Amino acid sequence: MKLRLPRWEEVRRLPLTMMIASLLAALGIVQMTFLLGQSGYRYLTWTQQTGLARSQQTQLEQDVIILQDAKAKASDPDYMDALARCIGYVGKTEQVVVAQSAEESLSGNCDPVRLP
Repeated sequence: MKLRLPRWEEVRRLPLTMMIASLLAALGIVQMTFLLGQSGYRYLTWTQQTGLARSQQTQLEQDVIILQDAKAKASDPDYMDALARCIGYVGKTEQVVVAQSAEESLSGNCDPVRLP
């Protein structure tokens, strides 16, 4: 079976409205394909942006907790004295005595805290 292209005389016999309807249907299919692809792309980007926003919200909530804790501790004189001791300050009437076998590791209040 051999396929052949229709001759112009045969094409001329088709009604003009049928050819226009076929052309419009083809354009509709192209447009629908484009819109479906665009909808899929928008769904993917929206999902990614939503995940990013949620992770940023979680991080900001943790930052608020850290800052509230730091604010509460900043008004505590005992805590401030302990922080001053961590960086080497001593009281006016105190004498500095350091053991030679003392460790240089920080612990307790001297641990660094990440502030946002």
